Amino acid sequence: MNSKLSEEILTRIARIGASPNDSEDLKLQKSLLILCSFPFIFAGAAWGIMYIQFGEKPAGVIPLSYSAFSILSIVHFSITRQFRVFRFSQLSLILLLPFALMLSLGGFISGSAVILWGLICPLGAMLFESQSGAIRWFLGFLFLLIISGVMQPWLPVDNTLSTAQINFFFVINLAGVGSLIFLMVYYFVGKKKYFQERSESLLLNILPKEIIEILKEQHRTIARHYESASILFADVVNFTALSTSMNPSELVEMLNEVFSEFDARAEKYGLEKIKTIGDCYMIAAGVPRPREDHALVLTEMALEMRDYLANHEFMGKKLEFRFGINSGPVVAGVIGKKKFSYDLWGDSVNIASRMESQGESGIIQVSQATYELIKSHFICAQIGTINVKGKGEMNSWSVEKKIV
Repeated sequence: MNSKLSEEILTRIARIGASPNDSEDLKLQKSLLILCSFPFIFAGAAWGIMYIQFGEKPAGVIPLSYSAFSILSIVHFSITRQFRVFRFSQLSLILLLPFALMLSLGGFISGSAVILWGLICPLGAMLFESQSGAIRWFLGFLFLLIISGVMQPWLPVDNTLSTAQINFFFVINLAGVGSLIFLMVYYFVGKKKYFQERSESLLLNILPKEIIEILKEQHRTIARHYESASILFADVVNFTALSTSMNPSELVEMLNEVFSEFDARAEKYGLEKIKTIGDCYMIAAGVPRPREDHALVLTEMALEMRDYLANHEFMGKKLEFRFGINSGPVVAGVIGKKKFSYDLWGDSVNIASRMESQGESGIIQVSQATYELIKSHFICAQIGTINVKGKGEMNSWSVEKKIV
């Protein structure tokens, strides 16, 4: 119960100043700055109370003032939702008040290096502002640091703090600033790793890993010749008639269900999905990673695809597919500079497409080239010949089942 209550409180705090029209980045910046402001408010109050308890009332007023101004800034932000004003006020307070506190205590040593808290300002600006903005805040910190050095000889070096108390503040100032810097760097590294992994995952859904590695290092046309690979096309029978009987969202949902199952099986066998073209699914084996069993593994997957379709209904309908497979040399690669896609070219691809388009429902039609590679492992029945544009009459076979 307590944990749920704490989580609810944190959630409400993080939503202060939020707007429904905020982008995801802006939402994150707002919530982070709000959540980071409260520890600083408590720290300012604690430092102020300690300085007053140790007899440095003027110095104690400064961090207490920070806490008060910071609370007012949050209240103003919750009413106006003006993030730029809120961000500027918070960063300004973090930058200027440590400088003022150091001066009131008598300089760097007497002030226990409290000015280091001002370093949180430019580091925080990298989270909540642009990089150029962070540079400006850092230059402001350096300016105050130089001014502090110039003013040091004219500052009163004595205050009511004992050596032990000065050392105590040295420890908590260095520990506090060091901890916050560590947490900020830790956050940056974590976010960087998260976005890298997310980007890598998205790219792997589009391009093969080997191609991604090349594109990271080189910007060029990628093309490679493969002496032997196998290509499968699978296409819905009577798709035009089917599409007119369904609304668009149902049609897309149905195809997504079927093709997602195909994708899972492609991943299972380590095959490369090339693309979907409307209701047509194209997959290959032997590219971009050559393998000797490319025809065998692709045929086995085709049998699983056929059986899966035979045993399932989609939106209350049975789907019928034609399947075509061919094996031979192909060129595979990526062309263009935007919206990359990995594709295959060559007669072997065209023949695989003809095997599918001139096939029959539920039949896995393979070319003579594929048959020669799989005939020892699968029972096949000769269909006859089909006419392939540019190639003439070609023998074709139907894959029946795997030889156990």
